[in-house]
Amino acid sequence: MEVSENITTNKQHFDVVISGGGLSGSLMALSLLPLKTHEGKPLSIAIIEAINAKPLSQNTHSNQKTSESVFDDRVLALSHASAQYLKQLGTWSYIQDHAQPITDIHISDRGYYGKARIKAEDHLTANHGKVDAVGYVIEMSKLGLAIQKSLTEQSKNKVKAETDKLNNLTWFTPDAIEQIKWHPASVDITLKSKTQLSASLLIGCDGVNSICRQAANIDCDKSDYGQSALITNVSTKLAHQGVAYERFTESGPIAMLPMVKVANEGSRSSLVWTLTPDQADEINALTDDEFKTKLEHAFGSWLGGIEKVGKRHIYPLSLVQAQEQIFHRMVLIGNASHTIHPIAGQGFNLGLRDVQSLAKSLDKTLAEKGDIGAFNRLTEYAISRKTDHGHIINLTDSLVTLFSNEHFPLVAGRNMGLKVLNYVPVIKNTFVNKAMGY
Repeated sequence: MEVSENITTNKQHFDVVISGGGLSGSLMALSLLPLKTHEGKPLSIAIIEAINAKPLSQNTHSNQKTSESVFDDRVLALSHASAQYLKQLGTWSYIQDHAQPITDIHISDRGYYGKARIKAEDHLTANHGKVDAVGYVIEMSKLGLAIQKSLTEQSKNKVKAETDKLNNLTWFTPDAIEQIKWHPASVDITLKSKTQLSASLLIGCDGVNSICRQAANIDCDKSDYGQSALITNVSTKLAHQGVAYERFTESGPIAMLPMVKVANEGSRSSLVWTLTPDQADEINALTDDEFKTKLEHAFGSWLGGIEKVGKRHIYPLSLVQAQEQIFHRMVLIGNASHTIHPIAGQGFNLGLRDVQSLAKSLDKTLAEKGDIGAFNRLTEYAISRKTDHGHIINLTDSLVTLFSNEHFPLVAGRNMGLKVLNYVPVIKNTFVNKAMGY
């Protein structure tokens, strides 16, 4: 693909401008590509991304020829519903060989009797009947590349079917928003490169430190959990056999998520170990052999010995919730709107439902020949997402309180709860359906 080195100073208008070209921003663009304006033309879409994403064939404005990945090496737990939506978008075929099915979930409380076992084959969904997996584990970098391939493929198909003018996705990368001005019928955007854009709708997919949210002076409710997540990939002596483990310990929850086997590696799992910041720093400073011993002691022998440890990362944990999801001709999506604790693995899935819901809302608006940036239309979207946001945020917040606490009444209560979850089918089915995104 050709990369233009000349940045025009003339204002360019787009139907939609997306701030952020990571997972949420790219998925948002992919979801909007099939939509048509009132005149039957495809929406004109721009993505602004600070890291040089260097898409394969979309129109691109760039100041440099080097590139770096906008996607890091962490893994994501995709719910069953998220996987179905990725199939609908045409992305699943690119990642299915890299996505490890979660066929079972083992939940336990170290040193106590409470345990719960969930098997995918025991559960039914309203639209899909029996399922083979409650979810999937995928490396973020693999998913990111798959989304880029889907964007490229869709653009190619449009060009073949009609004309080059329908290659309606333009990237501005590496670049970022410097200033936003709101007008009754549009949003004016100045980039750091001094490129001038305008849009009927601005979508903030730019993460927890969202430029869009800050420019609109939208405050956040923040709750610091006083915890950090130590994240790494490990290989184990015993095969994981598609089992995801959630192990609650006195130092914090340990999640072991199964990963696809690769050549010359043992059975791989992704570790998310929740600790106090001091504990995380202390454990992170251990040698690999010391770390293996510490992890084996905390996690137990479910997967045998820890044979290999990858690069370790530490992330502070907090709940961040924007007080408003929308503004004049602007919507906040994913982490720009809400950043939650990883204890239930629901953060990405919640953001993906934001994307899906907004695309559906904009499609309805266009079908009714409405204004996609009209505040009443955006309000309908915000109201439609309020319940889901509330349920997931309350769930994760409650789990953090319940399972990161050693007070006896809470310990006894959570162990009784695990027993009930394990043996009462109605409660178990409700829990599993929620975990699967339904």
